[in-house]
Amino acid sequence: MSNSFDIVIIGAGPAGMTAAVEADRHGASVCLLDEQSDAGGQIYRNVAQAPAARTKIMGEDYREGAALVENLDASGAVHRRNVTVWKVGKDGAIAFSKDGQAEQIYARHIIIANGATERAVPVPGWTTPGVMTVGAAQILMKTSGIMPVGAVLIGSGPLLYLVARQLVAAGAPPKALVETQTRADLIRAMRHFWQALRGWKQLVKGVGLIAAIWWARVPRHTGATDIAIEGEGFVERIRFRAKGRDHVIQSDTVLLHQGVVPNTQVARSIGLDQIYDTAQFCFKPVTDAHGQSSNPLFSVAGDGAGIGGAKVAAISGRLSALNALRQINKITETDREKRAGPLLERREAEMAIRPFLDAAYPPPQQVLSPADDTIICRCEEVRAGDIRRYAALGCTGPNQTKSFGRSGMGACQGRYCGLVVTEILAEETGQSQDAVGSYRIRAPLKPISLGELAGLSDGKTP
Repeated sequence: MSNSFDIVIIGAGPAGMTAAVEADRHGASVCLLDEQSDAGGQIYRNVAQAPAARTKIMGEDYREGAALVENLDASGAVHRRNVTVWKVGKDGAIAFSKDGQAEQIYARHIIIANGATERAVPVPGWTTPGVMTVGAAQILMKTSGIMPVGAVLIGSGPLLYLVARQLVAAGAPPKALVETQTRADLIRAMRHFWQALRGWKQLVKGVGLIAAIWWARVPRHTGATDIAIEGEGFVERIRFRAKGRDHVIQSDTVLLHQGVVPNTQVARSIGLDQIYDTAQFCFKPVTDAHGQSSNPLFSVAGDGAGIGGAKVAAISGRLSALNALRQINKITETDREKRAGPLLERREAEMAIRPFLDAAYPPPQQVLSPADDTIICRCEEVRAGDIRRYAALGCTGPNQTKSFGRSGMGACQGRYCGLVVTEILAEETGQSQDAVGSYRIRAPLKPISLGELAGLSDGKTP
């Protein structure tokens, strides 16, 4: 198999799949690298293999992913499955491993389409056995048909409602929804309502999800604060305050969710420019409308460039492919603009609802600035109070916290604690999030063995 391609795409979610198909359609040699055994990403995970009963539970939007997978399978793109990308070089070299064996391929242009990750929700007790994210629970539902029974869903955002409705459809309704968005958030979001009406179909779907939850008589507690998960060795109960009252719910399963944020590990390891998105409370790579990053060798597509959802990701995948084709002179600038025009219009229409959603479901202060005794770095068991103490000693950035107390030095390289560390330091030092910055990421992006690293040696180069 060739180790050199015109375009290499990292990630086989909706953006990666459409990018591969578009690039292949124009005669480029394409390689798609993905950690999963089947294409689809997190949103369409296992869609090609899921039985009909399970896809019915997941809903119509989930089934739409099957067509994307079919188009990819019918294309000439090389799809490398079950591989872990652990280094991306500025020279176009990409190192990855499969079954303990490392390989390296080269690209004239690289499209980063590794999607999003769920925002960490560091509340007291979030590391207790029995707690997982809503997205993790959904992965179990999609891949294995395992449905959490009697779960309490805590957080905010559309995915919270979607998974709650899916559990209702599966005959395992949640015990309760503990939601952190407030009436004040909704009032602030109303300034975007008329724009959001352009996405009226999505609004109708959202109302339908809430109606299904109400019809199933699942209790909803909105405006929840002071959330704490308690239990001796495993989850036993959830305490919180809502509408002026203290509440306790007994449960052994808690699903947390406060939205998703771009997975920027690869982009940061290359040194691509990034900016803090004040609407979505996260960093994202700086890109133009076509997905072109600050380095001409790289494009960023899908939720990894900013959260928009599956349909927006699929559109941006095609746009990034057109941009990559232009960069390697497979198409002209005029041709790119002509083909991109309708896609840009469609993406703008799909994104019309996003400002309303971002304003209506923001992460609460308890998540952005946890209490001192709350663990924020699970890998190294660093607490929020430790970060504040480092700031008082003169620490001004996340990378310095590694020296002060090892936060961000675990296997995830700060993938989960990074945003919280930035928020706390910004609050404590009076700097903006952009000024504070984020963790510096270096290869290997994922843990590998020395044997895998040595496997790339040609035996001649030291």
